[in-house]
Amino acid sequence: MLKLLKEKILNIKARIGIIGLGYVGLPLALSFAKKGFRVYGIDIDKDRIKRLNSHKSYILDVSSADIKDAMAKKRFAVTADFGRIKECDAVIICVPTPLYKTKEPDVSYIVSAVNNIKKYMKRGQIIVLESTTYPGTTEEVMLPILESDGLKEGKDFYLAFSPERIDPGNEKYATKNTPKIIGGISRNSTDIAKTLYEQAIDTVIPVSSSKVAEMVKLLENTFRIVNIAMVNELMLMCDRLGIDVWEVIDAAKTKPYGFMPFYPGPGVGGHCIPVDPIYLSWKARMHGFEARFIDLASQVNSEMPHYVVDKVIEGLNDQRKPLRCSKVLVVGVAYKKDVKDLRESPSLEVIDLLMEKGAIVSYYDPYLPYLKIHDINLKGVPFNKDSFKDSDCVVIVTDHTNVDYKFIADNSDLVVDTRNVLKGITKRSNIVRL
Repeated sequence: MLKLLKEKILNIKARIGIIGLGYVGLPLALSFAKKGFRVYGIDIDKDRIKRLNSHKSYILDVSSADIKDAMAKKRFAVTADFGRIKECDAVIICVPTPLYKTKEPDVSYIVSAVNNIKKYMKRGQIIVLESTTYPGTTEEVMLPILESDGLKEGKDFYLAFSPERIDPGNEKYATKNTPKIIGGISRNSTDIAKTLYEQAIDTVIPVSSSKVAEMVKLLENTFRIVNIAMVNELMLMCDRLGIDVWEVIDAAKTKPYGFMPFYPGPGVGGHCIPVDPIYLSWKARMHGFEARFIDLASQVNSEMPHYVVDKVIEGLNDQRKPLRCSKVLVVGVAYKKDVKDLRESPSLEVIDLLMEKGAIVSYYDPYLPYLKIHDINLKGVPFNKDSFKDSDCVVIVTDHTNVDYKFIADNSDLVVDTRNVLKGITKRSNIVRL
């Protein structure tokens, strides 16, 4: 059975099902389709299915032309019908893994996907989870469900974990040229998953188990959240000491070894950095271990939107204006530059805090013309002189590269720059920096 599956993969005869057509699943599906595989994209979001069938992309890193080409060649089809799984030789799960309000992992999307797979699975399939989760999910949550009807992993089917490594908007690294980690429940599963991904990805790196593979992803993002928190705290310290933290970092990064620059900002966003370390911290507590570094880092970063609002208040006070009833224009609401992704964006909390304190808030973002905060619908203002002149304070929260920040500085009474985009503009009394 293992030999037959491997032959089908190597001969590009295997059919692949991708569950979840978001920023991970859709690029992955098209990567396999470009190599000649027949790929079924499965998603419960009917709007996504409709848009894809109309050859319209909703993902920054996927072109509508690529979707149209893959469908025209009959290599890519989309559906909400999980019954297509019985036609597949490989099934890859790319569903969301959010947190509950209690900061506990929500793996309900994974469980739902696995239950749907179980209904239609057949002998000889390889099933891979890509959704970021805590160590043990593949073995402790997925495996018992899939084996509950008598099939045995490593013999009747194969199960592995491969952490997604998608960086939206990254023009250098995409699905194909980003190394892929693979960890199976059994050796056979690792071997067949490696063979599968090698057909579409340049470098595939096997590890000893699914738990190791799950931990790899959490290490990557915990590394980032801890270092971002450290530099945010350093920024707070430099503010008290009257030192320019940006100059300190620029000088430190001239060291050719032993230092990697991280930069302060209004907080952390996206699905990965604010969420993944919490998964690890939660799992550690289940085993009687307190992840103090992670918890402290999360606490430091979560306070940054409050610090940004304090800077707005400070700047307005210097101009003898109260925050209440002042017009504040937030520039950039996406969680990172050059994307239209709002997930966990610190901008949303900055806007929320400003509104709570009575500010009249508007926003500009070239990627997001409309925004909803709680029950309030906002429409982005135009990028022109009147928008900035009419504002008491402009807060730069997301540093999109296609924005003329000098124009903003030249036409605003007060600018709070959280991203150092006005670095080259000095001796301006209307600029407040973190």
